[in-house]
Amino acid sequence: MVHCSCVWFRKYGNFIDNLRIFTRGGTGGMGYPRLGGEGGKGGDVWVVAHKRMTLKQLKDKYPQKRFVAGEGANSRVSALKGSKGKDCEIPVPVGISVTDENGKVIGELNKEQDRILVAEGGLGGKLLTNFLPLKGQKRVIRLDLKLIADIGLVGFPNAGKSSLLSQISHAKPAIADYAFTTLKPELGKIMYNDFKQISVADLPGLIEGAHMNKGMGHKFLKHIERTRQLLFVVDIFGFQLSSQTQYRTAFETIILLIKELELYKEELQRKPALLAVNKMDLPGAQDKFHILMHQLQNPKEFLHLFEKNMIPKRTMEFQHIIPISATTGEGIDELKNYIRKSLDEHANQEDDVYHKKQLLNLQISNTVSYSKPPPKSPVTSPR
Repeated sequence: MVHCSCVWFRKYGNFIDNLRIFTRGGTGGMGYPRLGGEGGKGGDVWVVAHKRMTLKQLKDKYPQKRFVAGEGANSRVSALKGSKGKDCEIPVPVGISVTDENGKVIGELNKEQDRILVAEGGLGGKLLTNFLPLKGQKRVIRLDLKLIADIGLVGFPNAGKSSLLSQISHAKPAIADYAFTTLKPELGKIMYNDFKQISVADLPGLIEGAHMNKGMGHKFLKHIERTRQLLFVVDIFGFQLSSQTQYRTAFETIILLIKELELYKEELQRKPALLAVNKMDLPGAQDKFHILMHQLQNPKEFLHLFEKNMIPKRTMEFQHIIPISATTGEGIDELKNYIRKSLDEHANQEDDVYHKKQLLNLQISNTVSYSKPPPKSPVTSPR
């Protein structure tokens, strides 16, 4: 059993999850017509992932949000081949999706030192260009941060997600007895005795119809895409957004949350998930919890209670279901231990899959090299 005592929280002020920036590759260098000299190619603009970087830091450091690479060197008598212009590197956090102005994905940066070329430098002057240099590529790009935490808290407003975050990570998010206390992601960290850290994000509360961009809608769902695992938080007494909306039991709340994820992107349902059932300190909670467990163990028996369009194609299997009280702290230590256990198990599974893939690739390349007859004539690489 892993014990966690020292727990701290790092608040990200003015959280930024996307940024629009201007990029331009460097202009090529002048050619030297008389001696046939070629100008150097202009520098390229790259987006590079760094672990300790945030979009807010990038915006603060470069308020103009303009990134231009260096010009290629001109051809001259002492150096007929001009040198390449200096590349420009834009430091961004890990978990960034890069798109162009039309929303087309250029690439994604999922681990440290991943890099994407976003604007190419222009060619230097040469015979082909009448020894005149070409300008670098201009591009306005958008950086979208999606990977923000190991664990993403999923729940309808007022399920107690903010209270839970403050319990597990000593965070101080806004907590009140009304819906939508979380309007932007709050990030906290659980720190264990062996210095292991797990980041947890309390994301703006979902509402029915979020997939159609109601409420915080897509903004919320976009963040969920890149949390490693989900922690569903539901109120054992159910949920009602307002007096005009329908009351939902805890079981109905879970089914509707799963449906919202499915309607936005089905892959979200394949993420490992845990379930924290909150407000267990209140009278009558134990009886309701037994009913909920029976419903979760036999979901098909209760799906007739829903309209057809509200039933998800597949239900999610929770790794662990933990009864808690974010108010009294009941069940919080167990929850922290289950969070760590689940992340560790899935990290090991991912490692196994990766190693099997590497082994398979090695076997395939060996088979190909042994089965291929040697070439009859020497192979030259194309110029």
